[in-house]
Amino acid sequence: MTEHTKTDGLPGMDMPVIGAGIPERAPLRNDKMSAAKVECNACPVLCQISEGRTGACDRYANRAGTLVRVDPVVLLRRAVTQDSTALVPFSRPAAEAQDAAQSPDWNGDLLLADEVFVTGVGSSTTYPDYKPAPFIVGSKARGVDMVTVVTEGIFSYCSFKIKIDTDRFLGAEQANVRYKGEVVGHVTTAEYGSQMLSLGGVHHLTGGSKKEGRMTVELMQLLGNKQPVNITIDGGASLVVQAGKAPIVNGVEEQRMRVGCGSAAVGIFARQFAGVADEVVVVDDHITGVLTEHQAGRCLDMPKSGIEMRGRKSTPGRYFQVANPGDGWGGTDIADPLSIIEGWEAGVAKPGLRLLMTSTTGEHAQWYVLDDELKPVEQPMPEEVRRIVQRIGENCEPSLCTVLFLGGAGGSLRAGVSENPVLLTRAIKKALVNVTCGGAPAYVWPGGGITVMVDVMRMPDNSFGTVPTPAIVAPIEFSMRLDDYAALGGHTGHVFPLEQALARGAWQDDGAPLSRQWLAIDEANPWPLGQPPMLG
Repeated sequence: MTEHTKTDGLPGMDMPVIGAGIPERAPLRNDKMSAAKVECNACPVLCQISEGRTGACDRYANRAGTLVRVDPVVLLRRAVTQDSTALVPFSRPAAEAQDAAQSPDWNGDLLLADEVFVTGVGSSTTYPDYKPAPFIVGSKARGVDMVTVVTEGIFSYCSFKIKIDTDRFLGAEQANVRYKGEVVGHVTTAEYGSQMLSLGGVHHLTGGSKKEGRMTVELMQLLGNKQPVNITIDGGASLVVQAGKAPIVNGVEEQRMRVGCGSAAVGIFARQFAGVADEVVVVDDHITGVLTEHQAGRCLDMPKSGIEMRGRKSTPGRYFQVANPGDGWGGTDIADPLSIIEGWEAGVAKPGLRLLMTSTTGEHAQWYVLDDELKPVEQPMPEEVRRIVQRIGENCEPSLCTVLFLGGAGGSLRAGVSENPVLLTRAIKKALVNVTCGGAPAYVWPGGGITVMVDVMRMPDNSFGTVPTPAIVAPIEFSMRLDDYAALGGHTGHVFPLEQALARGAWQDDGAPLSRQWLAIDEANPWPLGQPPMLG
């Protein structure tokens, strides 16, 4: 294989040390390749790209015989505007620069180098990483010499965990999830108020048919880039899922995430219900609550109503399996709440008893009064009861889809950071290295390896790409003290100052920046270079 020393305009193995000039080289070509083409070695596909065309991943192009990166490199700056997503211009006209110099927060450095972070978004990759990472950037934070190793990882071992805030039945646990007909994941264990999906993963990317791999990587890229995807669940619902948006279940947009299970809702609002209702049933797919039997009702000295419920009784006032899962009341399949009542105990239940039945979100609620034959008769709901039902809804959070990227930073990616990768892993576990993805904080799982998880809503837009192997391309950055980087066997000879990183080749054309993008850091994210114990 012929190695390019200027993939994406970035130096190769001969990358200079601090202070050295950066050599300009034309990309080398395979002897069997047409002179009009450039071979890209950013991934194992090794595309041979004709002039004016892009490679299979649409990330690299041949421009006048030079391999260039199409997407911009994203650079973060501490927020200087109230809009945390606003672009921050790199250079200022002379008049603006003079105004900036006169402003009280200007420190005399037009680059504001101590407030800049180079992300992995658009940074390129050096796969396979026998070469040092594309950017190994030296900077200072609070006077401490720092290093940030920046790259785009090619991830085969990765997935997305989707949290969908809804009580609706989406599908049975372990049911297949499909995208354009192909299996791309499964339903996993439900959590409190949310249904959970696991999508992607190496077995779907590489272990099935070519079409399954293509559809899986397409779905994953869309999810990571905060785009909507249409999926179906075998034996269950059809969904539209998009990070930061409400899920659309069977064509209906969800509004509320439940305040709690039926038992929890009874406990939360028991004191408010006492005195205005003689019995309250909160219908829930998992745990249906019955107020007068519940410990909360007993503590309030509420007499038993004599209600006889379907389902399996757990502890007093808590019932399992009152109905099947579905898209009706409380995540069950019922449309008539009275269907879960088997009857009323004679001698305990009395005519005139006031019964409220409500769902865990308050979206469904009906008011009944027992007649002389102990049959519930629907009546207009009293205003004081309606206010409590409305309060249940008020305590429900908006229904959202949360998309978490989960990836294993293994393989040769680590060789781009260190000559002895296990030292990098150990340093991360000792909190000597801060791991970020596009500048967003990443949770590193305990145990072996470097398994990271990050909320895509905290990452820059369009952070994810693909390669046709197929695999996902995602940004990752490792930040640490310079002396810690040397101690873990880092490529210290390839560290170069931030100012050089801001002036490097691929994003320059006749001196004008074309493919850099400046963003103010998301206000929810900590500054990547300011976290203890890194700066102690």
